[in-house]
Amino acid sequence: MITLKKLITIAAITLSSSAMAAENYEPARTSSGKPDLQGFWTNASLTTMQRSSNYEGVGLTIPLEQLGELTTNHHQNVRQATDDGQVQGELPTGKDLGRGRGYNAFWVDPGSAFGYVKGEYRTSWITYPESGRIPYSEEGSRLRQENRAKFSGNDGPEGRALGERCIIGFGSTGGPPMNNVLYNNMYQIVQTDDYVMIMVEMAHDARIIPIDKDHRPDAWKPWLGDSVAHWDGDVLVVETRNLHPQQAPRNIAALSDEGVVVERFSRFSDEQVLYEFEVRDPNFYTEAWSGEMAFNATDTQPYEYACHEGNYGLPGILAGARRLEMDEQ
Repeated sequence: MITLKKLITIAAITLSSSAMAAENYEPARTSSGKPDLQGFWTNASLTTMQRSSNYEGVGLTIPLEQLGELTTNHHQNVRQATDDGQVQGELPTGKDLGRGRGYNAFWVDPGSAFGYVKGEYRTSWITYPESGRIPYSEEGSRLRQENRAKFSGNDGPEGRALGERCIIGFGSTGGPPMNNVLYNNMYQIVQTDDYVMIMVEMAHDARIIPIDKDHRPDAWKPWLGDSVAHWDGDVLVVETRNLHPQQAPRNIAALSDEGVVVERFSRFSDEQVLYEFEVRDPNFYTEAWSGEMAFNATDTQPYEYACHEGNYGLPGILAGARRLEMDEQ
């Protein structure tokens, strides 16, 4: 069993070695000399996009003396250890196998450690504003509320969430910016001189991003947006605009037609890609907001996310709504 003291000691050693590796690190390169971003990566973490009110007194960086306690007492780790008397990786036992078995500890994989970015353990991916919160404007909040009212209901599948309809992953896992969620937090990156492809495990989304090309016409508003990339030295910079109209107000980075998300990918070490992002939109936010995230190398490969094959929830919800309508007549 790892004690809090031992966890703090391990973290201190990791911090020191990581800072040294980043300072002297020379990334593997492709045949054309660009840093090689390819491989399987995961952003599974206890860290969330926005800082929870639980960490208002902590700030962005978790002090080492608090790391063990905050990790052990985090609700996800408590849940993994106690939920329904089960733990992750062990099949449910007992007679009452129906109660609460949809999303108990056995079925989720949110991560068990806080995000480790540039030698620091973080409470949020957002680094600016300092609050770690998205700075919605009054207009932005109003637009989001209007969208929820328009696309929230059981009259037809269009009223249900995009993830529930198997269109894109929930929680902005495909971005931009890409975000960690309750499970399926894996990504595969494949690059050539002309394109970079990011396969998102959740809903099996694929971002196919041209390098050194122009944006498509503004009338084209695909799912996950219109993205183009270029190299800035050893950093791959991706600019995205024109999210699909149904995604734009619901995305974790809601965007209007004037909005843009800029992502930056760089090799921090053999085990990590540093992912930076900035969101700008004069209609949804009072100011630009930005953050940093770690994508960590993994030997695990993603399963096919066969969403539609097991999506009995969507027709069940709509069928239930129709039955309620019949009962009210």
